[in-house]
Amino acid sequence: MIEVPAQPYPYRLDPARTALVVIDMQRDFVEAGGFGASLGNDVTRLQATVPTVAALIALFRAQDWPILHTRESHAPDLSDCPPSKRLRGGGALRIGDLGPMGRLLVRGEPGAAIIPECSPMPGEMTLDKPGKGMFHATGCEDMLRARGITHLVFAGVTTEVCVQTSMREANDRGFECLLVSDATESYFPEFKAATLAMIAAQGAIVGWVTPFAELERAVRP
Repeated sequence: MIEVPAQPYPYRLDPARTALVVIDMQRDFVEAGGFGASLGNDVTRLQATVPTVAALIALFRAQDWPILHTRESHAPDLSDCPPSKRLRGGGALRIGDLGPMGRLLVRGEPGAAIIPECSPMPGEMTLDKPGKGMFHATGCEDMLRARGITHLVFAGVTTEVCVQTSMREANDRGFECLLVSDATESYFPEFKAATLAMIAAQGAIVGWVTPFAELERAVRP
């Protein structure tokens, strides 16, 4: 076991059973002209975390530990996108509408792709999810169980939506979860801060939180 300094107390991971989960590092969320920007968000906040996410991916690749990349995206006919989701909000563009990077959050469109700095390598797991959480309608749990995974290290965007939802889903399924605090970001700094606090509250009720430097020191002393 490897012990990682974390909040609220050290996180112990099993190298043989640990995977990195990189949530939704997609052009539609991180780049100008995507779905996130269409909602009026400042995407530069998310861009600032890209180097740390890329370094975290490189750390896991160096250890030859498994990596799972997720993309929030929908079928071209939007059959897996509930009307309540598509019609929510007051943005000029909605899911499925044509934007500067193709149809927003639609599989196969340029905007739904993972940014080059974090793109999957051959052999790494990639998961298209129609909801906020990585377990909803994806077969994700079976994929992880088949590989003997029990510990999940989380990164990606946005902290309070897809990252937190996925982490809570994983916690309910018995996975031991760690969130790397500087490898995740929100359009709203106060939402990120609140999420980090909620996750680690009450004795790691959802999971543990640590910065990348602490994880790297523990894994590669």
